[in-house]
Amino acid sequence: MADVFDTLVGQDRAAASMRQHVQNPVHAYLFTGPVGSSLRDAVLAFAAALQCPERGCGCCEACRLVLEEKDPDVYFAERAGVSWRVDDLREADRVSRRRPLGAGYQIIVIEEVDLTTTGASPSAPALLKSLEEPPTRTIFLLSAEEVPDALETIESRCVEVRLKGLSEDDLESILTREGADVESARMAAIAASGNLRRARVLVRDAALGERISTWRTVPERLTGTPAASAALAGEISAALDRAIAPLQLLQEEELEHRIQDAREMGQRSLSNRKDLEAQFKREQRRFRIDELRFGLTALTNVYRERLAQGLDGLNQGDSRSEYRVGASLQAIDVIVKTNQRLSSNIDETLLLNDLMLSLMEL
Repeated sequence: MADVFDTLVGQDRAAASMRQHVQNPVHAYLFTGPVGSSLRDAVLAFAAALQCPERGCGCCEACRLVLEEKDPDVYFAERAGVSWRVDDLREADRVSRRRPLGAGYQIIVIEEVDLTTTGASPSAPALLKSLEEPPTRTIFLLSAEEVPDALETIESRCVEVRLKGLSEDDLESILTREGADVESARMAAIAASGNLRRARVLVRDAALGERISTWRTVPERLTGTPAASAALAGEISAALDRAIAPLQLLQEEELEHRIQDAREMGQRSLSNRKDLEAQFKREQRRFRIDELRFGLTALTNVYRERLAQGLDGLNQGDSRSEYRVGASLQAIDVIVKTNQRLSSNIDETLLLNDLMLSLMEL
């Protein structure tokens, strides 16, 4: 029989665990999983099951309200800055003391709780206090991609629900279920590296195939002149600029959704709009780096194919293949070092120019 947990593709073990927990819920749960493992989807599904008379049928009004994030008894805590402040968590605690308006629970959702351990004044103790003395009809749903040692005490107050990374097949299944055609879904799933959020952006991107092709044709387009390598680096950089557009559109839709929710709650404006916009800019930067890493992977695969061809040639006694093998190994090493430099916040234009010049010499 279908329920809200059936939407969590690739998370069979976590879904089975949530189906059990929803029968006799405790006061706090901690959802953990790698980047892009659909943590928010899991939290929403569990919240819907908690509010549903049938424990998550997915069809009733209670489920619909939660899944559309319109249930007044499901509160999504928001932070004012990069990390959680004590005042942010005090507001969440204040809401947790309210009596539910409906027949279900007062549910408090706090995402990225690992950020309660960062900043000048870590707020984890304030969160711990809320978890130690919760009202009987309040349930906290926390989430974090990683749980640092500093959260050990908070972790001990919660039941952990662990999600796993998503495979390419999982991502493709989710995207096609959401309306994407099979070819676009498959291409986005391969390019997303297990990240559902990234996959949902890439499936909107009609130029994804063209960018993959650009990276794969790099070796044959390096003609041996600095001008050619600089032009190719510029072309890739411009393609990265265009790749951000689908993410920006998605962010604009999310911002409009939050503004509309604020209006429905009687607020004149979105109180944390500046911080949300700053968060969007950080996400764009991470997306750009992920896009670069994916491109470098596509380029590495080309040189691996050349390496395999060279080794086959050597086995067949072709002496000319020796150069191809050596050049391919050197190229792969150059790409690995370029990938490592991405973590040092180096200028992207300089990075791409250095890469193309280095490959041109091989």
